[in-house]
Amino acid sequence: MPGVRSAALGFFIGTGSRTEREPEAGLSHLLEHLLFRGTARFGSEEIDQIFDAMGAELNAGTGKETTSVYSRVLDRHLPRAFEVMADMVFAPALEDVEPEREVVLEEIAMYEDEPGEKVFDVLGEAVFGDHPLGRAIIGRAEVIADTPVQEIAAFHTARYQPANVVVAAAGSVDHDALAAMVDEAVPATGPAGDVLDDGGVPAFAPRTRFASKATEQVHVCLGGYGLARDDDRRFALRVLDGIFGGTSSSRLFQEIREKRGLAYAVYSFTSGFAGTGQIGLYLGTRSDNLAEGLRVIGSELERLVSEPATEEELERSKENVKGRAVLSLESTGTRMGRLGSSIITGIPVLSVDELIERIDAVTLDDLRAVASELFAPGRLSAAGVGGDEDRFRAALEPVSADLVAA
Repeated sequence: MPGVRSAALGFFIGTGSRTEREPEAGLSHLLEHLLFRGTARFGSEEIDQIFDAMGAELNAGTGKETTSVYSRVLDRHLPRAFEVMADMVFAPALEDVEPEREVVLEEIAMYEDEPGEKVFDVLGEAVFGDHPLGRAIIGRAEVIADTPVQEIAAFHTARYQPANVVVAAAGSVDHDALAAMVDEAVPATGPAGDVLDDGGVPAFAPRTRFASKATEQVHVCLGGYGLARDDDRRFALRVLDGIFGGTSSSRLFQEIREKRGLAYAVYSFTSGFAGTGQIGLYLGTRSDNLAEGLRVIGSELERLVSEPATEEELERSKENVKGRAVLSLESTGTRMGRLGSSIITGIPVLSVDELIERIDAVTLDDLRAVASELFAPGRLSAAGVGGDEDRFRAALEPVSADLVAA
């Protein structure tokens, strides 16, 4: 990217909560933490000192299907950043494990105290059932606390294979120089690991799940199956999401927050995975407003299916999607992340012009087909976190009578 002095660098590993067996639930997340505990060459504190001395950012994240370790540095520091990060990824010491177990257990406890976050995993259970996609990425406390170090090491060996890793960079970076760093630092082969099973494609059925917790608000998610990450209809779904609840001018935001004041936070969202996906919406509201809020949502779901967009809404959402996509690509971190996540998941890397062309091609008929398939109220599951499950279930009646008893 001409004109920038920074480089964003990322290692993307094909492991996440979807590839974990039930007794491993949370090991991808724990292992991501343990990468920062040092290697044979670089101690934990030394890693912090190296990146602080470069004025650089170093972070990591675990998802349903991938784990990433990433940094943004001045271009002259890229070789040093790569050297340390490669060692972290391929040769973690996996020592000093116990303190990091406690850190992750505290993270789980913190998450349990955040009902606005927990409700999304409750929705995952409702939408995906017993499938691995329905499990929380953060993991189960007993797995984090009790898994022996040798099993964590075997987990790393099976997943952090060179063939299962993508290195991506963007910014002030030379491709050939980066490739040379990879050739020098990354092992050409490694011991054979287990074949990873992603659980296949889950079977869907509308379900209702509720987690009882004393809260000021009731936190609600409605959702269902979505589009696979490589489905060409994903562009139409992005446009439809902007119309329904993904922007401040969207129908949900305007009807629930702006016109009626029923919530501070209300929005829709989409996710794509291998072979499947998820759509959903979130509402956080006081219990006194719950029934009215879900009544409005039920009406908006019906309207979305019968009238997914006006011509004006279609054009506004298309311009919004294009604008956000192009503006985000001015960030070295976003470009690096887009490259890495696309390659590790097998999605073609579209040029900006190709992306704009795909969005411009979306029609009202495309939106109508996607809305009818995905957003029909009878096809959605429901999740809630709050103090009164009976009140929550009763309020679901306007969305779908079947959810009340599901």
